[in-house]
Amino acid sequence: MIQFMNDVPNSVKREIEKLEEIISPFLKKASKYALFSFPLITLSIFNLFILLFVAPNQNQQYSATSIVIFAVIGAIGMAFSKEAKIQRIEIQNISTDYMIERIKKSELVSEHLKKEYSSLIKDQPSMAMQHFIAFLKKEHQQRNTIFNNTP
Repeated sequence: MIQFMNDVPNSVKREIEKLEEIISPFLKKASKYALFSFPLITLSIFNLFILLFVAPNQNQQYSATSIVIFAVIGAIGMAFSKEAKIQRIEIQNISTDYMIERIKKSELVSEHLKKEYSSLIKDQPSMAMQHFIAFLKKEHQQRNTIFNNTP
């Protein structure tokens, strides 16, 4: 990725930085939720397994309370995991919207090219960043062509 960013024109880098600024609060939230979810789920599953299958008959009174506590911890971990997934979807939607709006605002490329890249981004969200960068590179080439050919 570092090598890839060295080959990209500065105008493309600036656009990627703008996109990163927009999605960074959502990315931080998603990361926190994911970070908390995994240990909670793991702790819950491990302890529930021990309570239910390894030592099921030892001290029934504490066992029922412990099962409920670890089940609640697991539920909280699953809720964090679900929220992280929702945040990732939101990041993808915000990114896609930003890319499409940026493409529409371009005055250097043809309408056909704008429609083509907009539909690529909509149809292939997992490849959206690559399509967006390809569009920005074409726009950069077009800018260079226009400014280099003017007397």
